Amino acid sequence: MNRKLSTTNDDPSKKDQSTVHFFIDTIEVERLSALAFFEAGEDAFDGKRFFWQNREKNFTLVGLGHAYTIESNEDESRYETVEQQWKALIAVSNYKDYPQQPILFGSYTFDPKKAVSNEWSHFSHAYFALATHQLVIRNEKMYVNSHIVSREAITVEDIKRCNAERDELLHKAQVRGSKSYAKLHVTSMMEPYKEEYLQSITQVTDKIKEGVAEKVVIARSLALEFSAEVTASNVLAQVYAEQPESYLFALEKEQNLFFGASPERLVLVKDNKAYSSCIAGSIKRGATKEMDDQLGQSLLNDAKNLQEHQYVVEMISQSFKENCINYTVPTAPQLLRIRDIQHLYTPVEGDLNEGATILQMVANLHPTPALGGSPRGKAMDMIRDYEPMNRGLYAGPIGWMNAEGDGEFAVAIRSALLQQKKAFLYAGGGIVADSEAMSEYDETLVKFRPMLRALGGQLNDD
Repeated sequence: MNRKLSTTNDDPSKKDQSTVHFFIDTIEVERLSALAFFEAGEDAFDGKRFFWQNREKNFTLVGLGHAYTIESNEDESRYETVEQQWKALIAVSNYKDYPQQPILFGSYTFDPKKAVSNEWSHFSHAYFALATHQLVIRNEKMYVNSHIVSREAITVEDIKRCNAERDELLHKAQVRGSKSYAKLHVTSMMEPYKEEYLQSITQVTDKIKEGVAEKVVIARSLALEFSAEVTASNVLAQVYAEQPESYLFALEKEQNLFFGASPERLVLVKDNKAYSSCIAGSIKRGATKEMDDQLGQSLLNDAKNLQEHQYVVEMISQSFKENCINYTVPTAPQLLRIRDIQHLYTPVEGDLNEGATILQMVANLHPTPALGGSPRGKAMDMIRDYEPMNRGLYAGPIGWMNAEGDGEFAVAIRSALLQQKKAFLYAGGGIVADSEAMSEYDETLVKFRPMLRALGGQLNDD
């Protein structure tokens, strides 16, 4: 079960080489709640857990503990760093002997060139982990993988301790089940940089009228404070109940939890096929079906939103043209409806070129015009100049990949950062030549709703 790997230290200034041993064990389980498994690791693995569930709800991933981590604060090479280190680790594994592969989960910050602000200081620009204990629920099958990665030889005693730890976690999850949580109590809500945000809309609009860019996405934050410290398990349970139709994700780093319910796939790779989603242009849901249909139809006919959407379609189509043998794109968008909001949506799919990988696709696609703007370089420069905050992991790629190179990344929107008794929510909108500051402000309020409701807060019009 142990194989050897010669690998370099993460720090390029240190040239010493060492041996890595990789142990894998897999068992199939039944009747196990993903939330209960996440909660079971609250004491032993607090600050080292993650959760993922895809939009279709046929794939769930829970990670407890860190068998191996990959972090990078590089700029252009952060995607390559993660890919190289993961491939090097997988090269010494005997994963093909087991029914479930090891999975690497993590995220990238939106923009490594933006100075780090206080709430994001604990996160690297690339942060990925292979869990010590990994639960995978795929369709009707459930597996728990246990992993040990060590520079020392892995002993029989090491394996016994790991398996005993796994069995204890399973016992907790199966016997205790998932807890019930009361709604959270928000004691204060603040809009940091509200005036600076409104001013930035005017500044960016003026620049767009001058021809500097076609579209720029400007975001802002909403800060909450709670009556008591909030646990990651509580938050995840609330989001799980409130937003079942979205990608659900949660990533712990020490006392920080980044979590969300995103409607937007960045890229899915499966059996050398790639799939992406063009999502841009949004409007609220209606109180009745008739009102909902009217709002949806108005979105389908709205010139500003259609223009924003087309920027995304063109950019993602170009990426697929560069990375795929062939690809297909529908001629017109459709509506994607989730609980609080409806979007213009166009799916794209294609057959990957030989040698193309999921992280190459992620690097190529991020940020799409839906989260950055168009053209990309000019829009990013303007975001750095005018956006009055650091997005951190908000709007960055978050997701997973397995040993074979399959995986999926979502765009980390409809998200928030929890820090014990505080939370920071994030939302943005696309600015074009005829954008108006208050209209863009109102659009962010709609986008705050999913996370705000899950955290027990509400807006004045709720």
